This record gives sequence, structure tokens and C-alpha cells, in this order.
Amino acid sequence: MLKGMGGLGGLGDMAKMMKAAQEMQAKMAQLQEDMESITVEGQSGAGLVRATATAKGVLTGLSIDPSIFNADDREVVEDLILAAIKDAQSRASERAQQEMAKLTEGLGLPPGMKLPF
Repeated sequence: MLKGMGGLGGLGDMAKMMKAAQEMQAKMAQLQEDMESITVEGQSGAGLVRATATAKGVLTGLSIDPSIFNADDREVVEDLILAAIKDAQSRASERAQQEMAKLTEGLGLPPGMKLPF
């Protein structure tokens, strides 16, 4: 005789896992889409140069205070621009990690777990 149909419990767990995986995929797809509209700003030279990027790290804007333009300081200006872009990309990476952490917490996954997609 079968005791309490214990074998079906495993199938129920598998169905729950499949549903959870589908929900996670849908949330990941939404997060990827959202990260294209989330923006961060990096800056250098005490705000004289500002770079805006999406949370995916795509540069979307650059603002340069005209006071820094001087032919003799060209290399300084170039360095400030690069520094602002790097700052924006760094902030974008941090923001993407924060958004991913929110998603994994909501799914009950351990903090810092790397997802395969």
C-alpha cells in the first residue's frame, strides 16, 4: 500500500520551483528593461564636468561648465571628462547591483547570489 502518496509531494515541489523560476525570469526581464531608464550621474572637478548614464552603463549625457575651457588646459579638460564618465559608469554598476539585490531579496535568494542570466 502507498503511504499518503508521498511521491506526489516531490512533483508539487518541482511545480513550485518551476513557477518560481518563471517568475524570476519575468522579474529579471523587467529589471533589464528598467535599468535602461534608471539614470545615474557621475562628476569630476567638483561638478564642473557631469556625465549621465543608464544603470546599464550607457552614457546618455555630458555637461561641461564653460569655465574650464582654456586651450592651455586641454589635457586637464580631457582628464576631467574621462573621470566623470568613469564615475558615472561606476555608479551605474553600483546601481545595477543594488537593483539586482532588491530582486534577489524579493525572491528569497541568498544575498550576493550570482544569477545565470
